[in-house]
Order: sequence, then structure tokens, then C-alpha cells
Amino acid sequence: MVFNYILRSLRGTNLEVFKFGMYLAFPIGYMYYFGTNLENRFSVPGFWPTQEQSHKIPFEREEIRAEVQRIQQKMADLRARSPLEQQQRLKDRGTEVPEQNTSG
Repeated sequence: MVFNYILRSLRGTNLEVFKFGMYLAFPIGYMYYFGTNLENRFSVPGFWPTQEQSHKIPFEREEIRAEVQRIQQKMADLRARSPLEQQQRLKDRGTEVPEQNTSG
């Protein structure tokens, strides 16, 4: 009964006004629903690292110098370890290890 009344009243100009209202209300409602309370609705707990887990950027001259030395030491260790690991891999495969010329 009520449905028939709505269908009879939504003809012509009333239908156009109703459609225009829906065209305006739907995007506004959509933006309101997905734009409010974002922190609780769409958050993943533990996604971003905490202050303790993230890197601390050095700003002082001594801190920067210490960080550069640490990185250089790490790279030197990797360079020193790389030929030894390569020789070990070749030995494990059973191939002959090529002699390295150290008189460079």
C-alpha cells in the first residue's frame, strides 16, 4: 500500500527531484562513511614500527662519524668474507679452486 503510494507520487518532476537528491546524497554519504573514524576502522595494529624498532637518524657530527665508521667496517667485513665463502662453495662442489694473485 505504501509502496504503491510512493510509486504514484514519484512521477515526472517528483522523480527528477528524488533522483537529484540521490545523486547528491549517495556520494556525500559514501565520503562521510569512509572518511570518519579512519583510525579505528581501517587500521592494522602493529603495522608501523615503533620508535624503538625504527632507525635513529644521527644528527650530531660524532654520531654521523660513528655511523659511517660502522658501515665502512661492515662493508670491509663483507669484502673480506666474500672470497673465503666463494672458495668454500667451490670446494663443496668439488671443483678446483683458482689461485688468487695477491701481488697486485
